[in-house]
Amino acid sequence: MNEDLLRKNLAGKLIGHNLYYYPSIGSTNEEAYRLGAAGAAEGTVVIADRQTKGKGRMQRIWHSPAGGNIYTSFILRPSLETGRTPQLTLLAGVAAAEVLDKHCEGKVELKWPNDILIGGKKVCGILSEMKMTGGKVEFVVIGIGINVNINVRQFSPELRFLATSLREETGRAIAREDLLISLYENIAKWYKKLLQEGFAPVKEKWLSLAAMIGRDVQITLHNETVTGRACGIDDTGSLLLVDAGGGTISITAGDTTILKENKNVAGN
Repeated sequence: MNEDLLRKNLAGKLIGHNLYYYPSIGSTNEEAYRLGAAGAAEGTVVIADRQTKGKGRMQRIWHSPAGGNIYTSFILRPSLETGRTPQLTLLAGVAAAEVLDKHCEGKVELKWPNDILIGGKKVCGILSEMKMTGGKVEFVVIGIGINVNINVRQFSPELRFLATSLREETGRAIAREDLLISLYENIAKWYKKLLQEGFAPVKEKWLSLAAMIGRDVQITLHNETVTGRACGIDDTGSLLLVDAGGGTISITAGDTTILKENKNVAGN
Protein backbone atom coordinates (compact mmCIF):
# COMPACT_ATOMS: atom_id res chain seq x y z
CA MET A 1 0.00 0.00 0.00
CA ASN A 2 1.51 3.33 -1.07
CA GLU A 3 0.94 5.48 2.00
CA ASP A 4 2.57 8.59 0.48
CA LEU A 5 0.28 8.45 -2.56
CA LEU A 6 -2.76 8.20 -0.31
CA ARG A 7 -1.69 11.14 1.85
CA LYS A 8 -0.98 13.30 -1.19
CA ASN A 9 -4.36 12.62 -2.80
CA LEU A 10 -6.42 12.83 0.38
CA ALA A 11 -4.92 16.03 1.81
CA GLY A 12 -7.70 18.49 2.54
CA LYS A 13 -10.48 16.00 1.74
CA LEU A 14 -13.43 15.45 4.09
CA ILE A 15 -12.67 11.73 4.40
CA GLY A 16 -8.99 10.86 4.68
CA HIS A 17 -7.39 14.21 5.53
CA ASN A 18 -6.20 12.59 8.78
CA LEU A 19 -4.82 9.13 7.98
CA TYR A 20 -3.41 6.30 10.08
CA TYR A 21 -1.83 3.43 8.15
CA TYR A 22 -0.75 0.12 9.68
CA PRO A 23 0.97 -2.78 7.88
CA SER A 24 -0.80 -5.01 10.44
CA ILE A 25 -3.39 -4.30 13.12
CA GLY A 26 -5.91 -6.19 15.17
CA SER A 27 -8.99 -4.36 13.87
CA THR A 28 -9.30 -1.04 12.02
CA ASN A 29 -12.70 -0.51 13.66
CA GLU A 30 -11.26 -0.90 17.14
CA GLU A 31 -8.46 1.56 16.37
CA ALA A 32 -10.82 4.10 14.79
CA TYR A 33 -13.13 3.81 17.82
CA ARG A 34 -10.16 4.43 20.13
CA LEU A 35 -9.15 7.47 18.09
CA GLY A 36 -12.72 8.77 18.06
CA ALA A 37 -12.99 8.47 21.83
CA ALA A 38 -9.71 10.39 22.09
CA GLY A 39 -11.19 13.24 20.04
CA ALA A 40 -9.98 12.50 16.51
CA ALA A 41 -11.59 14.72 13.89
CA GLU A 42 -14.43 13.72 11.61
CA GLY A 43 -13.05 12.13 8.47
CA THR A 44 -10.12 10.45 10.22
CA VAL A 45 -9.39 7.13 8.52
CA VAL A 46 -7.58 3.99 9.59
CA ILE A 47 -6.16 1.69 6.92
CA ALA A 48 -4.44 -1.67 7.37
CA ASP A 49 -2.77 -4.03 4.96
CA ARG A 50 -3.67 -6.91 7.26
CA GLN A 51 -5.97 -7.47 10.22
CA THR A 52 -5.37 -10.14 12.84
CA LYS A 53 -8.75 -9.65 14.49
CA GLY A 54 -10.93 -8.33 11.68
CA LYS A 55 -14.52 -7.77 12.82
CA GLY A 56 -17.74 -8.63 11.06
CA ARG A 57 -21.30 -8.36 12.28
CA MET A 58 -22.64 -10.61 15.04
CA GLN A 59 -19.10 -10.96 16.49
CA ARG A 60 -17.90 -12.82 13.39
CA ILE A 61 -14.31 -12.70 12.13
CA TRP A 62 -13.61 -10.91 8.83
CA HIS A 63 -11.04 -12.89 6.81
CA SER A 64 -8.17 -10.38 6.49
CA PRO A 65 -5.01 -11.67 4.73
CA ALA A 66 -2.21 -9.25 3.80
CA GLY A 67 -1.37 -7.72 0.48
CA GLY A 68 -4.56 -7.91 -1.53
CA ASN A 69 -7.60 -6.31 0.05
CA ILE A 70 -8.93 -3.11 1.59
CA TYR A 71 -9.51 -2.88 5.33
CA THR A 72 -10.46 0.62 6.42
CA SER A 73 -12.53 2.42 9.04
CA PHE A 74 -13.40 6.09 9.33
CA ILE A 75 -14.95 8.44 11.86
CA LEU A 76 -18.09 10.52 11.31
CA ARG A 77 -19.57 13.01 13.77
CA PRO A 78 -23.05 13.62 12.32
CA SER A 79 -25.79 15.72 13.85
CA LEU A 80 -28.30 12.88 13.67
CA GLU A 81 -30.81 11.43 16.10
CA THR A 82 -29.66 8.04 17.37
CA GLY A 83 -32.54 6.33 15.54
CA ARG A 84 -31.21 7.60 12.21
CA THR A 85 -27.64 6.31 12.52
CA PRO A 86 -28.44 3.04 10.66
CA GLN A 87 -28.87 5.28 7.60
CA LEU A 88 -25.08 5.69 7.61
CA THR A 89 -24.52 1.97 7.06
CA LEU A 90 -26.82 2.05 4.03
CA LEU A 91 -25.11 5.23 2.81
CA ALA A 92 -21.72 3.51 3.00
CA GLY A 93 -23.14 0.57 1.07
CA VAL A 94 -24.46 2.84 -1.68
CA ALA A 95 -21.15 4.72 -1.94
CA ALA A 96 -19.06 1.55 -2.04
CA ALA A 97 -21.39 -0.19 -4.51
CA GLU A 98 -21.13 2.73 -6.93
CA VAL A 99 -17.33 2.52 -6.86
CA LEU A 100 -17.29 -1.25 -7.32
CA ASP A 101 -19.80 -1.01 -10.17
CA LYS A 102 -17.21 0.89 -12.20
CA HIS A 103 -15.20 -2.34 -12.29
CA CYS A 104 -18.14 -4.78 -12.65
CA GLU A 105 -20.80 -2.70 -14.32
CA GLY A 106 -24.35 -3.88 -13.75
CA LYS A 107 -23.30 -6.83 -11.56
CA VAL A 108 -23.07 -5.21 -8.11
CA GLU A 109 -25.98 -5.69 -5.69
CA LEU A 110 -26.75 -4.60 -2.15
CA LYS A 111 -28.05 -6.98 0.49
CA TRP A 112 -29.54 -5.52 3.67
CA PRO A 113 -28.14 -4.46 5.99
CA ASN A 114 -24.44 -4.35 5.17
CA ASP A 115 -23.30 -6.65 2.34
CA ILE A 116 -22.30 -5.95 -1.25
CA LEU A 117 -22.53 -8.87 -3.67
CA ILE A 118 -21.31 -9.69 -7.16
CA GLY A 119 -23.08 -12.62 -8.76
CA GLY A 120 -24.63 -13.49 -5.42
CA LYS A 121 -21.22 -13.73 -3.72
CA LYS A 122 -19.99 -11.35 -1.03
CA VAL A 123 -17.29 -8.90 -2.11
CA CYS A 124 -17.66 -6.25 0.59
CA GLY A 125 -18.89 -6.00 4.16
CA ILE A 126 -19.66 -2.98 6.32
CA LEU A 127 -19.66 -2.68 10.11
CA SER A 128 -20.86 0.44 11.95
CA GLU A 129 -20.33 1.19 15.62
CA MET A 130 -21.63 4.20 17.53
CA LYS A 131 -20.60 6.04 20.68
CA MET A 132 -23.26 8.01 22.53
CA THR A 133 -22.76 10.64 25.20
CA GLY A 134 -25.68 12.03 27.16
CA GLY A 135 -28.18 10.38 24.84
CA LYS A 136 -26.63 12.01 21.76
CA VAL A 137 -24.41 10.61 19.03
CA GLU A 138 -20.79 11.53 19.75
CA PHE A 139 -19.34 9.70 16.75
CA VAL A 140 -19.89 6.75 14.44
CA VAL A 141 -17.17 4.45 13.14
CA ILE A 142 -17.84 2.78 9.80
CA GLY A 143 -15.59 -0.10 8.78
CA ILE A 144 -15.42 -1.38 5.22
CA GLY A 145 -13.71 -4.53 4.03
CA ILE A 146 -13.40 -5.13 0.28
CA ASN A 147 -12.01 -8.25 -1.37
CA VAL A 148 -9.88 -6.68 -4.08
CA ASN A 149 -6.99 -8.83 -5.34
CA ILE A 150 -7.43 -11.99 -3.30
CA ASN A 151 -7.88 -15.17 -5.35
CA VAL A 152 -10.31 -17.95 -4.62
CA ARG A 153 -7.58 -20.25 -3.28
CA GLN A 154 -6.86 -17.75 -0.51
CA PHE A 155 -10.37 -18.00 0.88
CA SER A 156 -10.99 -20.55 3.59
CA PRO A 157 -12.82 -23.65 2.23
CA GLU A 158 -16.14 -22.61 3.80
CA LEU A 159 -16.01 -19.22 2.04
CA ARG A 160 -14.99 -20.25 -1.48
CA PHE A 161 -18.57 -20.62 -2.72
CA LEU A 162 -19.86 -17.64 -0.74
CA ALA A 163 -17.28 -14.92 -1.42
CA THR A 164 -15.53 -13.35 -4.38
CA SER A 165 -13.12 -10.52 -5.20
CA LEU A 166 -12.78 -7.84 -7.86
CA ARG A 167 -9.83 -9.72 -9.33
CA GLU A 168 -11.83 -12.95 -9.57
CA GLU A 169 -14.65 -11.10 -11.31
CA THR A 170 -12.59 -8.93 -13.67
CA GLY A 171 -9.55 -11.12 -14.31
CA ARG A 172 -7.13 -8.31 -13.48
CA ALA A 173 -5.44 -6.71 -10.50
CA ILE A 174 -6.93 -3.47 -9.15
CA ALA A 175 -4.83 -0.65 -7.65
CA ARG A 176 -6.00 -0.49 -4.06
CA GLU A 177 -4.88 3.11 -3.58
CA ASP A 178 -7.05 4.31 -6.48
CA LEU A 179 -9.98 2.31 -5.15
CA LEU A 180 -9.58 3.76 -1.66
CA ILE A 181 -9.38 7.34 -2.92
CA SER A 182 -12.52 6.86 -5.03
CA LEU A 183 -14.27 5.21 -2.08
CA TYR A 184 -13.55 8.05 0.33
CA GLU A 185 -14.56 10.69 -2.23
CA ASN A 186 -17.84 8.92 -2.93
CA ILE A 187 -18.62 8.45 0.76
CA ALA A 188 -18.02 12.18 1.30
CA LYS A 189 -20.38 12.97 -1.60
CA TRP A 190 -23.20 10.85 -0.20
CA TYR A 191 -22.58 11.99 3.38
CA LYS A 192 -22.97 15.64 2.35
CA LYS A 193 -26.10 14.73 0.42
CA LEU A 194 -27.57 12.99 3.47
CA LEU A 195 -26.91 15.97 5.74
CA GLN A 196 -28.23 18.50 3.21
CA GLU A 197 -31.14 16.62 1.59
CA GLY A 198 -32.07 13.94 4.09
CA PHE A 199 -32.31 10.19 3.62
CA ALA A 200 -34.54 10.14 0.52
CA PRO A 201 -31.75 10.22 -2.13
CA VAL A 202 -29.79 7.51 -0.29
CA LYS A 203 -32.91 5.39 0.07
CA GLU A 204 -33.78 5.72 -3.62
CA LYS A 205 -30.29 4.72 -4.73
CA TRP A 206 -30.11 1.85 -2.24
CA LEU A 207 -33.39 0.40 -3.49
CA SER A 208 -32.19 0.64 -7.10
CA LEU A 209 -29.20 -1.57 -6.23
CA ALA A 210 -31.02 -4.06 -3.97
CA ALA A 211 -32.00 -7.06 -6.05
CA MET A 212 -33.49 -8.66 -2.93
CA ILE A 213 -36.51 -6.32 -3.03
CA GLY A 214 -39.54 -8.32 -4.13
CA ARG A 215 -37.94 -11.63 -3.17
CA ASP A 216 -38.55 -13.95 -0.23
CA VAL A 217 -35.93 -13.60 2.50
CA GLN A 218 -35.15 -15.06 5.88
CA ILE A 219 -33.88 -12.81 8.68
CA THR A 220 -32.03 -14.37 11.60
CA LEU A 221 -31.20 -12.56 14.82
CA HIS A 222 -29.81 -14.68 17.62
CA ASN A 223 -32.32 -17.55 17.97
CA GLU A 224 -35.22 -15.86 16.19
CA THR A 225 -36.02 -16.30 12.50
CA VAL A 226 -38.47 -14.24 10.43
CA THR A 227 -39.46 -15.02 6.84
CA GLY A 228 -41.25 -12.75 4.41
CA ARG A 229 -41.06 -10.90 1.13
CA ALA A 230 -38.73 -7.87 1.16
CA CYS A 231 -40.72 -4.84 0.01
CA GLY A 232 -38.46 -1.92 0.89
CA ILE A 233 -36.76 0.01 3.66
CA ASP A 234 -38.21 2.72 5.88
CA ASP A 235 -36.75 6.11 6.74
CA THR A 236 -34.70 4.72 9.64
CA GLY A 237 -33.02 2.14 7.39
CA SER A 238 -35.01 -0.80 8.72
CA LEU A 239 -36.01 -3.56 6.29
CA LEU A 240 -39.72 -3.90 5.50
CA LEU A 241 -41.16 -7.38 5.01
CA VAL A 242 -44.60 -8.60 4.00
CA ASP A 243 -45.35 -11.65 6.14
CA ALA A 244 -47.50 -14.68 5.33
CA GLY A 245 -50.60 -12.91 6.58
CA GLY A 246 -50.09 -9.93 4.31
CA GLY A 247 -49.00 -7.59 7.07
CA THR A 248 -45.91 -5.39 6.88
CA ILE A 249 -43.27 -5.78 9.56
CA SER A 250 -40.14 -3.71 10.21
CA ILE A 251 -36.81 -5.43 10.90
CA THR A 252 -34.12 -3.32 12.56
CA ALA A 253 -31.29 -5.87 12.69
CA GLY A 254 -30.37 -9.39 11.63
CA ASP A 255 -28.68 -11.55 9.02
CA THR A 256 -30.45 -11.82 5.69
CA THR A 257 -30.62 -14.90 3.49
CA ILE A 258 -32.28 -14.57 0.08
CA LEU A 259 -34.41 -17.65 -0.48
CA LYS A 260 -34.34 -19.54 -3.75
CA GLU A 261 -37.33 -19.11 -5.98
CA ASN A 262 -40.12 -21.62 -5.28
CA LYS A 263 -37.99 -23.44 -2.73
CA ASN A 264 -37.94 -22.91 0.99
CA VAL A 265 -34.20 -23.36 1.25
CA ALA A 266 -31.51 -20.75 1.60
CA GLY A 267 -29.52 -19.62 -1.36
CA ASN A 268 -26.12 -18.03 -1.28
